[in-house]
Amino acid sequence: MSKKIAFVFPGQGAQYPGMGHDFFSQFPEAKSVFEEADRVLGTPFSKLIFEGSKEELTQTNNSQLAIFITSIAILRVVEAQLPELTPTVCAGLSLGEYTALVAAKKLTFAEALPLVKARGMWMQTACENHPGTMMVVLGLELNVVEETLTPFEKVWVANLNCPGQIVIAGEVTEVEKVAALLKEKGARRVLPLDVSGAFHSGLMQEAQDQLKPLILASNLESSPIDVVLNVEGDYVTDLEKVRECMISQVTHPVKWQKGVEKMVEAGVDLYIEMGPGKTLAGMNKRIGVEAPILSIEKSEDLALLKEKQHATIEG
Repeated sequence: MSKKIAFVFPGQGAQYPGMGHDFFSQFPEAKSVFEEADRVLGTPFSKLIFEGSKEELTQTNNSQLAIFITSIAILRVVEAQLPELTPTVCAGLSLGEYTALVAAKKLTFAEALPLVKARGMWMQTACENHPGTMMVVLGLELNVVEETLTPFEKVWVANLNCPGQIVIAGEVTEVEKVAALLKEKGARRVLPLDVSGAFHSGLMQEAQDQLKPLILASNLESSPIDVVLNVEGDYVTDLEKVRECMISQVTHPVKWQKGVEKMVEAGVDLYIEMGPGKTLAGMNKRIGVEAPILSIEKSEDLALLKEKQHATIEG
């Protein structure tokens, strides 16, 4: 019996200069993705991915596009090299949700690319217009964090990625006040994140408003591959509900842990992470997922996937 496979994709923060270049140089499927992106965007964006500085690549309007393009390039190589490797479900962390929708055949690469460009651009603008920050809270329960936030108008829960880690986001001085209170209430640590703004918070509202009409106009299609979305932390099948989640995701918390737990409940036997870094593999471990996760970041990772295929996938 075939096993249930999840394809999962990273979000912003996983980027680094040169990512994906080995796939570009070795596989025509990857090269065509980078070339198509350059053509659609009207700029040699792949040059920025391969040769740009860390500072350039970290800018929100660049990093989101760069991670998305690189992840799709890796996906296309996996699809070509292992055509029998079909996911039953796809999921992505924040930005990675767009990659997941393409992988699940709900959205084409050509449709998704301008959406990701717009998302990154407007989130960058929102960061500049409404300066904010994010901090990770270690060792407190969600209800304690939420109660502490209640009196503050410009601080929100932003990410629920794995047990014992809650990310808050908002206006800088208010986040700092909340951080002090959380330490008093027993937080093991409250650490600032190296980000340019308060993502997944109310400070991103103008970005959400700008992105909404583009998402409403996008061509989503039905497919047999399921998606688990961040806003719900669950499987979402109705396409209009998918649109709603894509829109509200910009200002709502990412419920990654809940989504992974839903995939575990559904009997996923193998997770394949595609894109820069191994962040999602680390999160799966902290969530307590027993099924294996293979991270495909470098071209040599493909060899390991092929070796594991018959033993792990075909059971």
